[in-house]
Amino acid sequence: MSSSIHEAAFEAHIAGWLVEHGGYRGVKTTSKGYESDFDGNGGVDTADLFEFINATQAERWDKLVDSGYGGDPDVARAKFVQRVATQLDKRGTVDVLRRGVTDYNVRFRLAYFKPGHGLTPELVERYEANILSVTRQLRYEPGSNKTVDLGLFVNGIPVATAELKNPLTGQSVEQAMAQYRQDRDPKNRTLRRVGTVHFAVDPSSVAMTTHLAGKRTRFLPFNQGHDLGAGNPPNPGGHRTSYLWEQVWSRDAWMDILGRFIHVEKPSKGSKARPTVIFPRFHQWDAVCRLEADAKVTGAGRNYLVQHSAGSGKSNSIAWLAHRFSSLHDAEDQKVFDKVVVITDRIILDRQLQDTIGQFEHAIGVVQSIDKDAGQLAEALKGERPGSSSPPSRSSRSCSIMSFRCRSGPMR
Repeated sequence: MSSSIHEAAFEAHIAGWLVEHGGYRGVKTTSKGYESDFDGNGGVDTADLFEFINATQAERWDKLVDSGYGGDPDVARAKFVQRVATQLDKRGTVDVLRRGVTDYNVRFRLAYFKPGHGLTPELVERYEANILSVTRQLRYEPGSNKTVDLGLFVNGIPVATAELKNPLTGQSVEQAMAQYRQDRDPKNRTLRRVGTVHFAVDPSSVAMTTHLAGKRTRFLPFNQGHDLGAGNPPNPGGHRTSYLWEQVWSRDAWMDILGRFIHVEKPSKGSKARPTVIFPRFHQWDAVCRLEADAKVTGAGRNYLVQHSAGSGKSNSIAWLAHRFSSLHDAEDQKVFDKVVVITDRIILDRQLQDTIGQFEHAIGVVQSIDKDAGQLAEALKGERPGSSSPPSRSSRSCSIMSFRCRSGPMR
């Protein structure tokens, strides 16, 4: 039996699970006539894109067609795809999904993220309108038969690819990584965009990268760990790596990662370096989600310990957790924490945290640097926001504060 057959079965299993259990709209394959849905020149699935826009922003679309393109919907569609593609190239995938695009002064949202509470049913309805789809054997390069095993899309925007290998054919995640390094053109419009993540997967192990650079492509492990070491624990119910598609790629978790985890570190002014995309390692994602889930149920007043080894991304974990706690609501849609305070004795880490949190929340006063004395901290604690000294508006509730202490030495 050929290796392609073994990999096809693995591929079909993952794609099938995402549709049957993971909240995806459907599976697309070139053999079933879906090849025309994906515009390889623009790097966008136009069928999903316009289905989403028509379902959520039909009036805005009619306005764009009439005022921007002389009432010609075909011209409008072609030009709008070019506009989206250009913005994806310029700003990156994640920023476009979070902030949308504007064409002839008409602004379009390209994704709606799940609200932190259910107080506004309209926001929940918009979130449910997102179209998640998976394409098998995605022909990512125009005029070529080259394909990537899986492509994950949100409203027509490619957000991830995956190369799959099956040890039954003598290949593993190592060969999948080699395939990205050797056979996937890092200059390809779809694959090169900032914010797109690429996974190398076999039934036992997962690795990921956010930047293809030919032979210099650097992959990081995306495993759960096993017996205080590398790898993944045995899974009596299936593959060791099933957590990837059953947990990480499932609709709610995946949209949450795109909306509130991934962030981009921009190079210093004047630098020609490429922006660095920070995608959570599995241990970071898992820890943040577990703590958030516990705090949602138990409320304020509990202590948690998260132990990170050196260089394992502690600043990002702190930033993700602080931001999520700042908007956390319980089952009754009551805010759990009035204020989140991050205490650190490391100046460099303090700056990293401010920059990271600032990508998620742009309201004035959300991040306040305490770099002088205790009096400055006291003033920040008085107000409803870090930068305000006015008292909290909910006088009936005491101010619940969570603090994080990051030590410069190893935690014990």
